[in-house]
Amino acid sequence: MNLLAFDTGTEFMSIAVCSTRDGQLQQWQHTTAGGAKASTDLIPAILGLMQQAGLPLQALDAICFGSGPGSFTGLRTACSVAQGLAFGAGVPVLPVDSLLTVAEDARYTALGTQSTAVVTALLDARMDEMYCATFAFKGGQWTELQGSALVQPENLCRTDSDPTAPSAPWLLAGNVFAVYGERVAAHDPAAATVQRIAALPTAGAMLRLAPALLAAGHAVSAEQALPSYIRDKVAKTTAERMAEKAAALTAAIAAGH
Repeated sequence: MNLLAFDTGTEFMSIAVCSTRDGQLQQWQHTTAGGAKASTDLIPAILGLMQQAGLPLQALDAICFGSGPGSFTGLRTACSVAQGLAFGAGVPVLPVDSLLTVAEDARYTALGTQSTAVVTALLDARMDEMYCATFAFKGGQWTELQGSALVQPENLCRTDSDPTAPSAPWLLAGNVFAVYGERVAAHDPAAATVQRIAALPTAGAMLRLAPALLAAGHAVSAEQALPSYIRDKVAKTTAERMAEKAAALTAAIAAGH
């Protein structure tokens, strides 16, 4: 299977390509600073990695991108590039949940041969909030126990009640620990014994998730690919700010009388 994957929803830009040749899976990866640079650097980096792999875009079985949640600008960049490349090459697009990718990155890098896990994946949403979702890993497959949500660091708690979930320790994984420290899950009594794993939505993790997602029919056409924002607004509009100022002025006048 030939796949291209990339994520620009965090402070890093992660790209990976895999190709099966003579029955052997080969992989090429590139990770660098993202943020504002991703909009200009992503396409040249992708083309460079594809050249290293010796693959034309038309040879891909799918183009995978980190669909969020994450940075608004980063998600839009990844989605638009995936759409453009897929449309031109005539290949499908596979949106991959960024929090599921964080969980897979943590499992692969930190859990070794552990066959079961319950992972709450966390990404810094800024504005004193985190994106979070909880997944169970069992039998080589991931199952979502709690969907993506926004929470303040202190208010995170394990809330999965799925009776089919594996009886495994609760793990926290993501990029929030350096930012929020002990505030993460501070109100959950179980948090003191929870293992914390630094993890990101890496393109390599997306490639490991892709075969199962493709088999489950999650690929879409280029025009149907969409990012998942979770937080729909990051700032108030001018009209909203003016309305608030008017309301505050009216209240102040009324109080003065």
